[in-house]
Amino acid sequence: MTLPPETVLPDAPGSDADSSTLEAHMRRLIQPLATQDGFLPTALPEVQLMALHGSHPRTPLVYEPGLIIIAQGEKIGYLEERTIHYGAGHYLVQAMPLPFECETRADAEHPLLGINIRIELATLSELVRVTPAGLQHSPPEPMAAVILGRRMGHSVVHLLECLHDEVMCRALGQQRVREVLFEALRGPQGESLRQLPQQQSQYGRIGRALAQLQSDYAAPLSVEALAEDVSMSPSSFYHHFRRLTRLSPLQYQKRIRLLRARGMLSARTHSVSATASAVGYQSASQFSREYKRYFGCSPADERRRRQP
Repeated sequence: MTLPPETVLPDAPGSDADSSTLEAHMRRLIQPLATQDGFLPTALPEVQLMALHGSHPRTPLVYEPGLIIIAQGEKIGYLEERTIHYGAGHYLVQAMPLPFECETRADAEHPLLGINIRIELATLSELVRVTPAGLQHSPPEPMAAVILGRRMGHSVVHLLECLHDEVMCRALGQQRVREVLFEALRGPQGESLRQLPQQQSQYGRIGRALAQLQSDYAAPLSVEALAEDVSMSPSSFYHHFRRLTRLSPLQYQKRIRLLRARGMLSARTHSVSATASAVGYQSASQFSREYKRYFGCSPADERRRRQP
């Protein structure tokens, strides 16, 4: 595939003009590859492109740990009492998988365009070992928006250029992904990534607990057992869990169950009662009540509207 005509990127420190040039170049690199709306796979397994040619109302969802860089359009995240704006010229550091609500603002002439880079813990651990800790300007947040600086913007452009060249992608693709993650580690929310692989930090322990809840969401929840698994007392675990997620462990599990159920109903792989059982509910009626309360429609309605 032929690369779009090259744009000369500025080398001076970040400014409004620099930011606009970077965003324009990112848009020109994403547009030829964004052939449809949604999260689009690429030749690199950790990388997806994002496109949406219209606004989308506030809806519950969960992102896996990753970096979401926006080149055009705007997203607004609602994490309990927090409102997180991440539009063009920003990137979202999603260090932990947190259920939240998201609104997208875009239209046909100015679609949402972006890139999603999944964070692999093994790669992150390697980079943390060799990257000195920077000056942390704010407490680490498991989900936070950061202004796209010049160095981060250049690294994203390098990665996008790879996606247009099959040989470059095979030779340098993984290196380009590491470059972006490296710049995120040096950014204002780098500490939120740096602490994740650290086995003894409270932040890293809660991260491991969330990963376990993500994989075992259908199993009965024991806060005491989960706290023991990450070497914390139940009281300390509950305190730090709620501080980082804005939810109790039971609330977190419930939301993950409902979000997984929505995926099953959308795919129409299960009946409503089978879906309830698959995500850990013993009562289908309780499942239906909580589903409607969370999503605003019943599981049966969700399944019917997904019919071809």
